[in-house]
Amino acid sequence: MFGYFETKRQRRNRIRSQPFPNDWDAILHRQVPLYQHLSDQDRQELQGLIQIFVDEKHFEGCGGLTLNDAIRVTIAAQACILLLHRETDLYPRLISILVYPSTYVAQARQPIGGGMVLEGEIARLGEAWKDGVVVLSWDDVLAGASDIHDGHNVVLHEFAHQLDQENGPADGAPVLEQRSQYVSWARVLGNEYEQLRQDASLGRPSVLDRYGATNPAEFFAVATECYFEKPKELQRSHPELFEELRAYYHFDPTEIRELG
Repeated sequence: MFGYFETKRQRRNRIRSQPFPNDWDAILHRQVPLYQHLSDQDRQELQGLIQIFVDEKHFEGCGGLTLNDAIRVTIAAQACILLLHRETDLYPRLISILVYPSTYVAQARQPIGGGMVLEGEIARLGEAWKDGVVVLSWDDVLAGASDIHDGHNVVLHEFAHQLDQENGPADGAPVLEQRSQYVSWARVLGNEYEQLRQDASLGRPSVLDRYGATNPAEFFAVATECYFEKPKELQRSHPELFEELRAYYHFDPTEIRELG
């Protein structure tokens, strides 16, 4: 008798078809304000993505943090907001999410010119490693989720890096649907990155966080944070960048119901 082998698509459809747990819904209403302002259709799609994400990805508490559903679901929801309306394999290179209670210390290497590198410890809110690991500070996850207008969200930032790394090292150019899109993407994001570098060096204000001037990969992650948290400001001040991100994400945050 032949055994039954479930394909990835079948397994995901089975998981998605299961009722969304009431306690998970309560967690999202309590800790992810954006969730309750999505349309019913978008909320249902997000729920299915969350169910698959929690089932497939390994979560690990670090620094004494005890994991629970509130942590898993809050992180999964924000990560999966980046996947709404898109054909996606749910971060295929991602294996584990390491979660610390608060800001943690990590080793860092910083080139300082002349072939020299400065090494030392630095406090971090999060990291996205190229070998399938995202590291997050739980305190900062909560802070980023609670204020959806400040343009800072560590989960959106680090998972934008994950999208960027799906086709190799993070370089500010994620996988686009059509090859022709890369020409426009490179032109617009390249120009915007150089503009932010100039603004940062001259101390000029920008809706984009100046950390995005670090390199093209950080620019894409910062632009993603801004797109989802300050969409109207970004659309007014950087319309071409806004349109590139809207074409990529297939989701327009300016259309989200107004928050109270």
